[in-house]
Amino acid sequence: MRKLWLTFSQTATIALAAVFVITTLRPELLPWTRRGEAVVTLQESASTPPPAATAWSLSAAAAKAMPSVVNIFTSKEVRLPRHPLLDDPLFRRFFGDAFDDEPRRTSSLGSGVIVSPEGYILTNHHVVEAADEIEVALADGRKAKARLVGSDPETDLAVLKIDLAPLNPVTFGRADTWRVGDVVLAIGNPFGVGQTVTMGIVSAVGRSHLGINTFENFIQTDAAINPGNSGGALVDANGNLIGINTAIYSQSGGSMGIGFAIPASLAKQVMEQIIAEGGVTRGWIGVEIQDLSAELAESFKLGSTRGALVAGVLKGGPADRAGVKPGDVLVAVESKPVADASALLNLVAALKPGQKAKLTLLREQKEIVLTVDVGKRPRPKGS
Repeated sequence: MRKLWLTFSQTATIALAAVFVITTLRPELLPWTRRGEAVVTLQESASTPPPAATAWSLSAAAAKAMPSVVNIFTSKEVRLPRHPLLDDPLFRRFFGDAFDDEPRRTSSLGSGVIVSPEGYILTNHHVVEAADEIEVALADGRKAKARLVGSDPETDLAVLKIDLAPLNPVTFGRADTWRVGDVVLAIGNPFGVGQTVTMGIVSAVGRSHLGINTFENFIQTDAAINPGNSGGALVDANGNLIGINTAIYSQSGGSMGIGFAIPASLAKQVMEQIIAEGGVTRGWIGVEIQDLSAELAESFKLGSTRGALVAGVLKGGPADRAGVKPGDVLVAVESKPVADASALLNLVAALKPGQKAKLTLLREQKEIVLTVDVGKRPRPKGS
């Protein structure tokens, strides 16, 4: 009997030890642990958030910037080409002047940004181009007629003025401090539905060679920008202006996640010149330039494609008088390196007409420094 009890005790001890080991290391092997088990292990938040946790929102940034963004309504009188049939004597005998072509009014819409309490508004040149009536609708419902102070087609910027008070001017962000990945809001009047806020990030900076404007240095964003947003504000997470929404890349006419804004720093410079002088004055040297391709660089026996090739020189212009010749490669302006043709255009435009500037160029693989008397860039035709 004692031997039997000893055998039972040892067996029970071994069984309990086995159950303990399995429960610790492989609990799923035990039948009573499988009922109601999770399909996958998830990390879930507590049912009640900690007292310090708050919902992430950009409502404060939107509330700060929205009163500064306005809707712009423009109209202009257009006359369609006259149909030759209207001048046919037989046609006019039966119908008289019933079908005479009369001027028609067309309307369009856009957005703008109030930049000062004096009533100055920044928008795009293409929003107000050729308009003979401009009306501005503020976020608080007030409306006012606006006059065009001036515009700059080469950057697609324009300045309007309204006589209304009080106003909520936008706060400009610090110049060029934004980075790729920063959160931004686009505010405007897409498709005329009313003031709308969309969110995205800065997708890229310094975009050029897009063929949109003569002078390009765009902020690219994926914040939804649609027709009617042109001239509206691109603001940072603090509600400060960092750009003027200008264009989109689209095959459908709507947003495809690629929009472009003019940096606020550039818009501010252009605006100040327009208000002070009625227009923008830029430097000019009278050359036709093009980018250096790898093939051209090899043919000129250059070590890199940096610089801008002079394809032509205006006879009697500043560059011609200074001794610049076709085939020269401009590599620096006032000791500032030239990366490509677009960079040269910007460097020359920044020069003041009447000043002397040093051009560094390569001619037959030799570096030459010439001094040019900077001229005034002619205004584009039709502006």
